[in-house]
Amino acid sequence: MSDFNTTIIDEFRANNGTVTTAGFGRGLILLHTVGARSGAERINPLMSIPEESGGRLIVGSAAGSPKDPAWVHNLRKHPEVTVERPGDVGVETYTARATELDPVQREQAWQLFLAVSDGFAQYTETAEGRAFPIFRLTPH
Repeated sequence: MSDFNTTIIDEFRANNGTVTTAGFGRGLILLHTVGARSGAERINPLMSIPEESGGRLIVGSAAGSPKDPAWVHNLRKHPEVTVERPGDVGVETYTARATELDPVQREQAWQLFLAVSDGFAQYTETAEGRAFPIFRLTPH
């Protein structure tokens, strides 16, 4: 795990889900996945968009890399995950199932991410044409 991710995870947990580093605020979740090859637990801080249904959307942008982030491969192999999110009082943890959106759903969700942050539009410039996968996390 990168030092940046470790810093974000530590700040998230120490401040009940609020991360002032890089201006994330309360928009992050911690996604716990199982490594596709290793079987080891991995934790990734990710920006997410809550849905009215109680689910959350996450995008595999990898900051505009031409390759999907490792957690995308993990979700495709092991879609059962644990999520930590900012709650009304402290951090709430729950289990969820990740489902990759089809192309039509993905495009609709992508527009939501673009509306939330200009950074996502900038990522498309360096991604060499890669369409970022988007997943819905549905709580059990």
